[in-house]
Amino acid sequence: MQDKPSAIELVEAVANFIREHAMPQLQGHTAFHARVAANALDIIKRELEVAPAAEKQERERLATLLGHDGALEELNRELCGKIETGELTLDTLALGEHLWATTLTKLAIDQPNYSGYRRALKEWQESW
Repeated sequence: MQDKPSAIELVEAVANFIREHAMPQLQGHTAFHARVAANALDIIKRELEVAPAAEKQERERLATLLGHDGALEELNRELCGKIETGELTLDTLALGEHLWATTLTKLAIDQPNYSGYRRALKEWQESW
């Protein structure tokens, strides 16, 4: 286990430095690339915060759906194969729920302020 600061705190500190100190002094393409770098760090921070629990939940959903446990990548590969062959379809309630939950988690990491994500999240929470 690492001592303080945590990886999340380090990533946040670098993103804040870029936004608050570096970007105000930059122009043109350099400012744009600094903004892209700060946004990438924000994504990394959200992934560090969300991914451990989200991956555990995804693996549990897949294990229930497929009837056995396994590594997340292997379970996803098997799910894709079952969807491709038609063995699992959207008529399988658990499949639709799994796909929505997985998609919304990915958006929570990548684009949490996207209005379409917020709307879909609200609808999903109300319907499931």
